[in-house]
Amino acid sequence: MTREEMIAKLNEDLAAELGAIITYLTYAARVDGPQRPQLSAFLTAEVSGEQVHATYLANKIVAIGGEPTTVPSAVPLPKGNQAMMQAVLDMERDAVERYTQRLQDAEAFGDIALKVTLEDFIRDESDHVEETQAILRHWGVV
Repeated sequence: MTREEMIAKLNEDLAAELGAIITYLTYAARVDGPQRPQLSAFLTAEVSGEQVHATYLANKIVAIGGEPTTVPSAVPLPKGNQAMMQAVLDMERDAVERYTQRLQDAEAFGDIALKVTLEDFIRDESDHVEETQAILRHWGVV
């Protein structure tokens, strides 16, 4: 794993985290109906965790000699609370998969601190998956 490859992969992760921040903020504003207060609060609360991840990734990219991306990944705009929560679940599952792969990349790159931090990220994103699944179970989706 070269430095340039690691920077490119971390920038993919940073773009996804920036996209997640926008997703959570946008969806929190768009939810409606009787569940709006609870769903909006849940979605808004997730922003700070994604911001912590994005900040770490940007700093790590600079530390290893790269330039952090400023372009977020695309944000889907599904209609309806259930569809938005399904999009959140898909996004969080993707994050778990990416960080699981990135953990292996960090090991190959020889960055133990990054590996340990990515383990924490996997735990965080796995918690998000479980919480979102619990919400979707209410609708009989999961």
